[in-house]
Amino acid sequence: MSLPRIAVDAMGGDEGVQVMIEGAALARRRHDKFKFLLVGDEARIKTALEGHPGMAGASEILHCDDVVGGDELPSRALRRAKTTSMGLAVNAVKQGDAGAAVSAGNTGALMAMSKLSLRTMPGLDRPALAALLPTLTDDDVVMLDLGANRECDARNLVQFAIMGAAYSRIVTGRERPRTRLLNIGTEETKGTEDIQAAAEALRAATGLAMDFEGYLEADKINRGECDVVVCDGFSGNIALKAIEGAARFVTDLLRTAFTSSFRSKVGFLVSRPATELLRHHLDPNNHNGAVFLGLNGVVVKSHGSANAKGVANAVEVAARLLEDDITNRIKRDLAAVGTDGLAAK
Repeated sequence: MSLPRIAVDAMGGDEGVQVMIEGAALARRRHDKFKFLLVGDEARIKTALEGHPGMAGASEILHCDDVVGGDELPSRALRRAKTTSMGLAVNAVKQGDAGAAVSAGNTGALMAMSKLSLRTMPGLDRPALAALLPTLTDDDVVMLDLGANRECDARNLVQFAIMGAAYSRIVTGRERPRTRLLNIGTEETKGTEDIQAAAEALRAATGLAMDFEGYLEADKINRGECDVVVCDGFSGNIALKAIEGAARFVTDLLRTAFTSSFRSKVGFLVSRPATELLRHHLDPNNHNGAVFLGLNGVVVKSHGSANAKGVANAVEVAARLLEDDITNRIKRDLAAVGTDGLAAK
């Protein structure tokens, strides 16, 4: 079975058309079966494609010169869903013209458009934004929600755990991903009532395709001690920004230290293999591609500042989720574990 083509919002992101097309082309050089629906200004897309002759036969252009602004309110962007490159890319998934959509544009607008167009899958209250974060081990950790839902009740957290575990099984190959709830401590008495109720429900549930291992504190997220970290979107977004800031702090500190004197420059040359490995591991472009889990379709959010390598990784995330049929995986897992006992607020 051939892979459905991927709709790319060519106008989204800080760098715009050139980087989005370059990223898609890089992904196709790695996987020549990829095909694309490129949504955006036709003249600019054609200009960008001139540097990538292999893309011509694998791509169709859907012209659109209306773009969602980076700071535009989601409510305003929704009113222009039928005329913007972002809205048309998502709508292509709804209409079956593409299997997945990738955009580096406004996150709030992308979530709003995706929810309105694709709808939340049956049995789920809310979709969640999930991403892969680096760890000390060979496997990344799945973390969700990262900002789609500021407030979440116990039922939401249980559903997020089910979705995160389904995603983790695809990226890690583990049949039963180790799953934990983000909390301020590991004791059972710690956390809000909703976190404690979610933990109780996950411990009691049967048929879970995961191993629920209780709570995790934020300083352990990148230790590789679990495969899925579950939290509300408010806490998750703060934790994610703190991790990204710490990574930039470390790399900037090392850069300053290694250029402070002649001796330190010599030390840099000696330790360069190790520092290059560290830089590669902390580079967010190597982990780019957050996913809106829980929708009737695949939508991937690329970081707005991602370079071509980062965009390529986001495209590959979309393709992998299509190949492994993430939507039906989640549907099956939800059917196996009822959350009716947890009333939604």
